[in-house]
Amino acid sequence: MKELTIIIPVYNEKKTILKIINKIKNLKKLSKQIIVVDDYSIDGTREILLKNKNKIDLLLLHKKNQGKGAAIQTAQKHVKGKYVIIQDADLEYNPRDYFKLIKPIKEKKFMVVYGSRVLNKKRYGSKGFTSKARILGNHILTIFSNILNNQNLTDAHTCYKVFSSKVFNKIILKENGFEFCPEITTKVAKLNLKIEELPISYIGRTYNDGKKIKAIHALGALLSLVRYRFFR
Repeated sequence: MKELTIIIPVYNEKKTILKIINKIKNLKKLSKQIIVVDDYSIDGTREILLKNKNKIDLLLLHKKNQGKGAAIQTAQKHVKGKYVIIQDADLEYNPRDYFKLIKPIKEKKFMVVYGSRVLNKKRYGSKGFTSKARILGNHILTIFSNILNNQNLTDAHTCYKVFSSKVFNKIILKENGFEFCPEITTKVAKLNLKIEELPISYIGRTYNDGKKIKAIHALGALLSLVRYRFFR
C-alpha cells in the first residue's frame, strides 16, 4: 500500500503541470500514488500529460470541463494511499510540506490536517497572497466557516487538505466547482473530527499568471457552507 495519494486536478496549466509533477516525483523517502485528473484542458495540458504518462500512476481524462470538485470526485474512487492530499497544478504550494502535514495523521493524533497559508504570519507580504483583498476575502470566509462549523481554523480554503484515506473515502462529495472546499470542511465538522492546522509555504499567483478562482466564487462558498451545514 502506498503511503500518500496525491490528487492533482488540472485545467489549462501547460506551463506548470510538469514542474509540479517533477517536484512531487523528486520527494525522497515517501511512497506515493500520483493521480492526475485533466478537466478537459484545451491549452495543450492534456497533450503534455499523455506524453508523460510514465511520470504519473494514474491519468484520468474528463470528456468535458466540470470543475475542481468534479475532478477530485473522479480521483476519489482510485485512492490507494494511507493518506490523501489535494495538490493544485500550479506552483503556489510546495510539495516539500507533505512530510510535516502527514505527520500528525501518521502519529494517529489527527485524521485531518490543513496547511495554513496564514498561520504564524503577521505581515500581509509574508502570507504570499497577491493582494490585500484576497487576504481579506479569505479571512471573512474562514470566519464564517468557523462560526457555522464550530471550528477554529485560520485558512479554511487552503488547497492543502490532508486526510486519512478512511476518512476521505467515507465522505460523499457533491460539489463540482471550487465549492468543494467549504463542502468537505463542513462534512468533516459533521463527523466531529478536529482539524489540525500547520503553517505552509505559499507563493500566490495573479490572474495574468493563470489564477482561476474569482470573487464570485466567494458567494458560492458561502452558499455551500449554509447548504451542507443545515440542509444536507
